[in-house]
Amino acid sequence: MKTMKVKFAVEIKKMAKHLKKIQKSETSVQELVVATFAEDLEQAETYQCLLKANGVSATIQKQTDDNDDGATNGQSFALMVPEDFIDEAQVVIESQNAYDDFYDFACEDEDDEDFDSDLFDDEF
Repeated sequence: MKTMKVKFAVEIKKMAKHLKKIQKSETSVQELVVATFAEDLEQAETYQCLLKANGVSATIQKQTDDNDDGATNGQSFALMVPEDFIDEAQVVIESQNAYDDFYDFACEDEDDEDFDSDLFDDEF
């Protein structure tokens, strides 16, 4: 009777491991969707690192833009994420873009320090 319980426990452990493998394979085979496009590889890699830092796995896929007549316009890079994470990915990317815009605006203000300096020049 005791050996039967041990065999049963071993079988349950095997079934549990098998179930975990099945669940892993189901979650790893998710459909990827485009989160955004990047103009160059450096920007795509920056987005990819940003997403991975925020817990969203991402892959980069090279895209070629073609005209209707078959001429190539150039390249872009699609940032692909699992469909379940598309909302999170877009929020992360949009937040980074807003931060970059703010930073660029702040840097432009520093460059224009002498904008109204001529107002205080006294010419008598």
